[in-house]
Amino acid sequence: MIVIEQKPKRVELTVYAEFTLADYKEFEYAVNASVPLVGEVDLLFDLREMADFTLDVAWEDIVFARAHANDFRRIAVLTHSQWVAWSAWLSQIFVHADIEIFDEESEARAWLDDEEAAA
Repeated sequence: MIVIEQKPKRVELTVYAEFTLADYKEFEYAVNASVPLVGEVDLLFDLREMADFTLDVAWEDIVFARAHANDFRRIAVLTHSQWVAWSAWLSQIFVHADIEIFDEESEARAWLDDEEAAA
């Protein structure tokens, strides 16, 4: 199950339990709705409550990242899992965005909101 929040120039995704392909498609829809309107967007992935993800989600993530390589400015990933952190770093191969891993939500939000660091 996921919860998506769309804000000006940011899409926030929180995953609970298993992250399925249907969930990922919902996330894609939110991004595809935002990018044409505002250009580059920031992403906030809260994966601290994610228990697992399906193999088709991993594949879809690669396909989506390649198709949207220049659509993201910053990507903040909240996780306690080393495996998820490693996967996020691997995504940098396909996406031309700054990607950071965080344990604390306040730090992730502060990093996304810091316009000086983005320049």
